[in-house]
Amino acid sequence: MGVDYYNVLNVPPSASEDDLKKSYRRLAMKWHPDKNPSSKKEAEDKFKQISEAYDVLSDPQRRQIYDQYGEDGLKSSDVPTPPTQTQRSYSSSNNDDAGFRYYPRDAEDIFNEFFGASGDAFGGGGRRESVNGGGSRFRSAEAGSQTSRKTTASRKAPAIESKLACTLEELYKGGRRKMRISRVVPDGLGKPKTVEEILKIDITPGWKKGTKITFPEKGNHEPGVTPADLIFVIDEKPHSVYKRDGNDLIVDKKVSLLEALTGITISLTTLDGRNLTIPVLDIVKPGQEIVIPNEGMPISKEASKRGDLRINFDICFPSRLTLEQKTDLKRVFGGAGVDN
Repeated sequence: MGVDYYNVLNVPPSASEDDLKKSYRRLAMKWHPDKNPSSKKEAEDKFKQISEAYDVLSDPQRRQIYDQYGEDGLKSSDVPTPPTQTQRSYSSSNNDDAGFRYYPRDAEDIFNEFFGASGDAFGGGGRRESVNGGGSRFRSAEAGSQTSRKTTASRKAPAIESKLACTLEELYKGGRRKMRISRVVPDGLGKPKTVEEILKIDITPGWKKGTKITFPEKGNHEPGVTPADLIFVIDEKPHSVYKRDGNDLIVDKKVSLLEALTGITISLTTLDGRNLTIPVLDIVKPGQEIVIPNEGMPISKEASKRGDLRINFDICFPSRLTLEQKTDLKRVFGGAGVDN
């Protein structure tokens, strides 16, 4: 489960939006580092955790994911995105098959957003001001509102998504991809220049189609705009033998009627290069499926576990039989003669 955000905010799991706001307001004021100069390190840690807890629980979609998967699931890229998830600057955008990952924001940004709107940071309408050396610790509400307007004026550019096509072998064994990107950034004088960068993506065994890998703020830099997040979305290339169904692998195998009745040995090369021999001794019926446990795809969150291999049989019946063949079959299956 990781950190218990409800416990951090001293609220029950059934807490309403107003409950969360009241608790965050009280705890943020109590533990803000500027209010605790004698124990600043402890205050910074508590303030950060309080802010993160409020940021998660105050958003219905993030709260839903947290309630179901806990902190670890919230910060993983392999958790399904709720159907109502909307695009945010620190998460992946909506996709029915997509994964979701939460990136904690700066605690001061959350604090400024909250009290910039409510206007009561440190009481009485005064606003906090960071102090380097001496000077006043607070500034007027008018000055604070100017900062608030400046903060809200900066917007985040929409996320940029690109497909990352992977072979089934890559998604089975894992691997590393290097992606070269070009983007515009300001130089030392603030003038735009184009730079190239190599992004490294470590593919985790078991990743599924729709899994998203986010590189925060790797888009172009534009004045007054926070750079866009760069998101790579995993896509699966078709395989000549295997199809994927969740964590399972499926093989469609055609067999003759003779093989279906007398038995067959199936030979497969696994996605990691092993030779797999599967003897089928029983009679195979039309539409039958056999399951080989633990020969499917790795499960990304449980490295020691795998899905199953499912073999579906398609029996090829002969298009015609000779009279002699019909006679032989009736004899084998207990027939009493041939009806011409």
